[in-house]
Amino acid sequence: QVQLVESGGGLVQSGGSLRLSCAASGRTFSSNAMGWFRQAPGKEREFVAAINWSGISTYYADSVKGQFTISRDNAKNTVYLQMNSLKPEDTAVYYCACYKSSYVDTSPDYWGQGTQVTVSS
Repeated sequence: QVQLVESGGGLVQSGGSLRLSCAASGRTFSSNAMGWFRQAPGKEREFVAAINWSGISTYYADSVKGQFTISRDNAKNTVYLQMNSLKPEDTAVYYCACYKSSYVDTSPDYWGQGTQVTVSS
């Protein structure tokens, strides 16, 4: 079992930045691929970014490429999402996710409870 706890969400003005963190516990973090998803009001949850076990390979939704950066610190069992140039359409609940695999495959197996990000115009 894996426990994921997100932090770093909040209210920010358009153009601002936030860094989300996700602390993982319960199994060997360094062998798992990790990801971030988000769900805006009235919309389905969508993929944002993912990173393989080593941090060498990263993947992004087209909507956030060049704007968000995913990274991980295996020594701290933590994955991060640096979000820059935030826009009101980035407003959503952001979820951390863990894959059982070392690589980003079909879908995550574990989810955090989410952290709210609100971008004001």
